[in-house]
Amino acid sequence: MGDVMSKEQRRKNMKAIKSVSKLEKIVSSELWKKGYRFRRNTKSLTGKPDISIKKYKVVIFIDSCFFHRCPLHGNMPQTNSEFWKKKLNRNVARDKEVNNHYEAKDWNLLRIWEHEIKEDLEGTVNKIAKFIELAK
Repeated sequence: MGDVMSKEQRRKNMKAIKSVSKLEKIVSSELWKKGYRFRRNTKSLTGKPDISIKKYKVVIFIDSCFFHRCPLHGNMPQTNSEFWKKKLNRNVARDKEVNNHYEAKDWNLLRIWEHEIKEDLEGTVNKIAKFIELAK
């Protein structure tokens, strides 16, 4: 089965993807309201975590179900499948490398799936807040 979008639609879609997603902004905003202070997309940290608190050695990644191959929602596109297979498999491998890096340095790492936020924003924000509190 081919792509459900035309090449022009797919191009427009991919062009609209930004480095900071709407979900990252929403989660960051909710955490800020709860009084947590952090950095976003810290370039000096491995993997450029979406949220980081160096003081507590906390890094949080908000992973897209598509780009990080969520076991529930990650699917392989039918068009240009070799490109996507290579790209998405590399993303998963990089995630494992980043996880290993932080585990070796005794950092507190949390990965949140995009669908967790969409299904239960408040619960996910509370989960992150609890994670930060435990790291203090």
